[in-house]
Amino acid sequence: MKYICECCGEEKEDWPAIAYNAPLFYHQLSEEELKNAELTSDLCTVQYSEHIHYFIRAVMVQEVAESCQDLEYGIWVSLSEKSFNEYVENYDNEEFETGYFGWLSNFLPDYIEEHIPMNVIVNNKVGRPFIYPHQDFDHPFVHDFYNGITLGEAEKRINRILKPE
Repeated sequence: MKYICECCGEEKEDWPAIAYNAPLFYHQLSEEELKNAELTSDLCTVQYSEHIHYFIRAVMVQEVAESCQDLEYGIWVSLSEKSFNEYVENYDNEEFETGYFGWLSNFLPDYIEEHIPMNVIVNNKVGRPFIYPHQDFDHPFVHDFYNGITLGEAEKRINRILKPE
């Protein structure tokens, strides 16, 4: 979709979001383990005999230096059982707002670690929750999130999604 950018006045085309259809953990399950997993477009659970893993889909917005546009991600975070159940109970409640602790549950290209602590901010009036990495977590991804990435880096990530090798 093309539009005139309010920031620079130039005609722009929206970048696609970098979206993941499931948490990384889900993709690593065996055929047998998949029988104990449930996946929708917004929720995922994986049950083991002693434990259940809970995930929700969220949005992360990455600032891009030298650009009026930001890069958006559709990614998954793990939640505790209590937080997940409260989120599900209030899924259709437009007045529901809260915050949770979660762990990033997707592998982002160019970063080694996937498990980064996140603040999960729920405001059902605006849609899916937004996530923000813990600022004090020492990791290149956290640094890039709070300081921005270059336009070239954003384009490289988008092209990786649009033209996989």
